[in-house]
Amino acid sequence: MNKSNMKMSEGKFEMSEEYDFTSGVRARFYEPKKISTSIRLDDDVVMFFKRKASEEKIGYQTLMNSALREAMQNRTRSE
Repeated sequence: MNKSNMKMSEGKFEMSEEYDFTSGVRARFYEPKKISTSIRLDDDVVMFFKRKASEEKIGYQTLMNSALREAMQNRTRSE
């Protein structure tokens, strides 16, 4: 923000009514660390991870990701 867009009153800055974003770049600094994907898994596998995740108070997808990463690292070490 430049100073012309900001008003100062009582030592606090107030937002202007309008800002010009025509030269803005969308998602300029966004770097996704994860990708969204759709896979089909057996019911018992999903239920296992959901149950385990509930016990550990974490998300089941986070738990699945950890299990897959561990399997991947174990496989890489053994090769």
